[in-house]
Amino acid sequence: MHQALGQFQTYFLALQEQEPDRDLFLAVPKIEYDTFFQKPFIQKLISYYKLKIVVFDPEKITIEKWIE
Repeated sequence: MHQALGQFQTYFLALQEQEPDRDLFLAVPKIEYDTFFQKPFIQKLISYYKLKIVVFDPEKITIEKWIE
């Protein structure tokens, strides 16, 4: 989570300079979202940093949900 959050924040700032009207989403595999991302502390991080998330299923190669 540390690495993903750090990368997200770096890309977010870079995107704000280049294309401020675009939204940045953190891509998360469905299994991770259904388990790790449901933990209360991780939910606090998501809320605190206002993360937008796209949940995908790597086996089906589909997007399962967009969370803003």
